[in-house]
Amino acid sequence: MAAEQLDALLFLTLVLMFVNASAIPSNRLKSLNIIKEVNRKGPYVGLITVYPPEENAFFASKAFKPNGKHPFVDLSGRRFRVGKVQGKKVIYVRCGVGMVNAAAATQQMLDMFDITGIVHFGIAGNVNNSMSIGDVTIPEQFAHTGIWDWLNPKGPLPTNDIAELDFGSYNVPKGDGMNLLGKIGYSYEQFFSESGKPNTAIPLFWAQISEQWLQLAAGLEGMELERCVNSSVCLARKPKLVVGLRGSTANIFVDNAAYRDFLYQTYAVSSVDMESFAVVMTSLSNGYPVIVIRGLSDLAGGQTGQNAIQTFGALAARNAAQAVVKFIGYLS
Repeated sequence: MAAEQLDALLFLTLVLMFVNASAIPSNRLKSLNIIKEVNRKGPYVGLITVYPPEENAFFASKAFKPNGKHPFVDLSGRRFRVGKVQGKKVIYVRCGVGMVNAAAATQQMLDMFDITGIVHFGIAGNVNNSMSIGDVTIPEQFAHTGIWDWLNPKGPLPTNDIAELDFGSYNVPKGDGMNLLGKIGYSYEQFFSESGKPNTAIPLFWAQISEQWLQLAAGLEGMELERCVNSSVCLARKPKLVVGLRGSTANIFVDNAAYRDFLYQTYAVSSVDMESFAVVMTSLSNGYPVIVIRGLSDLAGGQTGQNAIQTFGALAARNAAQAVVKFIGYLS
């Protein structure tokens, strides 16, 4: 009887394996098999950029050396590239714009590949007047400044909101009439983590970059960064790299002087982007070290005239990529 039960269990297992395999598209099965083989050669450092100009700057550095047998794996519409930088094994992916894309690509990277940690890099807007276009920032904290409570104009600020933006205070002339948009309150993110109690979130506003990697990154300060886009377009001053500031992330491209000033005065952030907090929170939630390296491409609305990202975006991306390559060399 025991043998018959064992045979029945084995048969059921084989049936389930066949059903599950038949439900998976053939191209995905191929990718999963490649990933299995790639992981045997791991572990890897995970590298994540956002959009093509950042990717182009990274590959133009010539630091990435593709794996000879499996240079890439295509999965869920993204191309994960396998190779080495500074002799260290890496897997690189371009996630796409926005927090959903960033979180999805990060989680997929951590779930599917043998990863030791995540290095996220690209460009960002500058909201700190002591920083300049072309500078590189490696923040120690990130806030998600896109979780809003749109409040009743006559209502109080909820106790779970950290700050308030009153649109009426920006009326011109000041104080003239009622602004029907009222005000918004900035709320906390819900943070779930491997180290926390299951199914229990804690409120999180400032996500902390991994301390050990920040200490390594401190060695990058003083590194030489590019100043010129080409032979005729150069920055007025030599760019610098700064470790330990704050960054802000939301699904908002900031090109507005008033909102830029509000973010700096309220949260003391120096950079704004659309992905970093999502990458950081996803990495920390899963228990992996993470760091963010961003080149400042524009003044987020603090300029007069056209946004400088069209002129200096490529330069900012190159400076960020150079810092990433040098940082990877520091990793053991």
